[in-house]
Amino acid sequence: MTTIDRSRIAVLMDRERQRFSQTHPRSAELSAEAKRSLLYGVPMNWMTRWPGSHPVWVTEAHGAHFTDVDGIDYVDLCLGDTGAMAGHAPKVAVDAIAEQAAKGLTFMLPTEDSIWVGDEMARRFGLPYWQFCLTATDANRFVLRLARQITGRSKVVVHDWNYHGSVDETFATLEDGQVVSKYGNIGPAVDPALTTRVVQLNDLGGLESALADGDVACCLFEPALTNIGIVLPDEGYHAAVRDLCTRYGTLLVIDETHTICAGPGGYTARHGLRPDLLTIGKTLGAGVPSAAYGMSQEISDRVVAGTFWHEADIGGVGGTLAGNALSLAAMRATLGEVLTDEAFARMEELAIRFTDGVRDVIETRGLPWHIVRLGCRAEYLFRPDPARDGVEAAAGQDEELDAYIHLFTLNRAVLLTPFHNMALMSPATTVEDVDRHTAVFAEAADELVAS
Repeated sequence: MTTIDRSRIAVLMDRERQRFSQTHPRSAELSAEAKRSLLYGVPMNWMTRWPGSHPVWVTEAHGAHFTDVDGIDYVDLCLGDTGAMAGHAPKVAVDAIAEQAAKGLTFMLPTEDSIWVGDEMARRFGLPYWQFCLTATDANRFVLRLARQITGRSKVVVHDWNYHGSVDETFATLEDGQVVSKYGNIGPAVDPALTTRVVQLNDLGGLESALADGDVACCLFEPALTNIGIVLPDEGYHAAVRDLCTRYGTLLVIDETHTICAGPGGYTARHGLRPDLLTIGKTLGAGVPSAAYGMSQEISDRVVAGTFWHEADIGGVGGTLAGNALSLAAMRATLGEVLTDEAFARMEELAIRFTDGVRDVIETRGLPWHIVRLGCRAEYLFRPDPARDGVEAAAGQDEELDAYIHLFTLNRAVLLTPFHNMALMSPATTVEDVDRHTAVFAEAADELVAS
C-alpha cells in the first residue's frame, strides 16, 4: 500500500484554495453581499459545507450539469444530495409543474394526480396505502407519531450514525454503551435517551436487547447507512430484523430517502423487505418539495381506528401544504416519465462504470482506499476495507483528504456531495460525465503519490 505524505496534502490544499479564489470572483462577491441579511451568508446553513472559502453560486442547471455565476459548467454528481436525482429541470416534469401552477398550487382538497401517485407508490414499494407531505423529515415525524399512537409504546430504535433528516429522536448515538445526544445536535427538545435506543447496523444481538423490554413502538431504519459512507447490511440481516420486530410486537419502518438509489422500488423492492411502514422524500418531485409515507393494510386499519377525526388537523400529523396539487403533479410526471424502471437500469450501469473507474485508480496507485456501490449511488472512503457499521465508517473518515478531493474535483468542474465522497447518477448523466470524474480522480491521486 502507498503511504501518503500528509505534509503534501497541506501544500496541495493551499494551491487549490488559490485556484478556487482566482476562478470564482463573482461567487466571492455574492458571498460577501449575502452576509448583509443571510445568517451564515447563505439561505440554509448546510450550504456552508462546501470546499473553498465560500460556496459556488448557481445560475442554472439542466440534466446532470449546472452553471455557476462565473460561467463555469460542472458535472453534477451531488444532484442536490439526492433531491435532484431525477436530473435538473427534466422537461416532462417542468411542463407538468408549469401546467399545474397555472391552474393553482394548493387547495387543501385532492386532485386526480394523487390517485395515480398512490397507485404507483404501491406498485413500487408493495405497501397499499399512502399519504403525502413535503419532506422526508415530515414523513418520519408523522410515522413515529402514528407508531406510538397505535402501539401505546414510547420508544424508538435507530441505527447508530443514521440519517433521517432533522427528526429529534434520531440525533442519538452510543457512547460507552449509553445513548447520548449526537455531537452538534442543536437545542435538543429532550434528552434522546428518554425517547431512543441505538443499535449498530448488523448487530442483531444488540437489536434484540433493545426490543426485549416490550416498550419500543418502532424501529426506524435505513436499509443501508448512507450518510457516513455507504455501509451495507450483512446477508440475512433484514430478514432477521423483520423476525425480531414481529416477535416483540414492534413496527418496522424503512426510510428509503437515500436508498431509492437501489432501484425504482428502493432497497425494499430489490431485496424483498417487509416493512410495516415506509418513508421517502427528496427526489420524488424532481426538486419540488415532495415526500410520502406508506403502510400495510393492517397498519392502515389500526391508524384509521385510532384517529380522532374531529381533531385530526391539530394532532401533529399533516400540514396545510401537505399533498398539495403542485407536488402531486410533479410526482406524477417524475415517477411516470423520468425515474422509470428503464431509467434506473441505465443509471446503475453508469454507477458500475464509475465504481470500476475509481477502483482501478485506487488499485493501480496502491492506495489504502475502497469504493462501495448501492444501485446508482457510489462512494469512496479513505480506509482499506468496507465498514460493517457506522462506528467503523466514522473511524475511517479523513477530513484532510475529504477536503482535498472535494476542492480538487470542484476546481476541475466536477461536484461531489459535500458531506462525504458520494456520487449519484441521474437519468441525464452520461458516460462522458462518469469518465470525466475518473480522469480528475486519477489526477488527484497522482498528485498525492508523486515523489
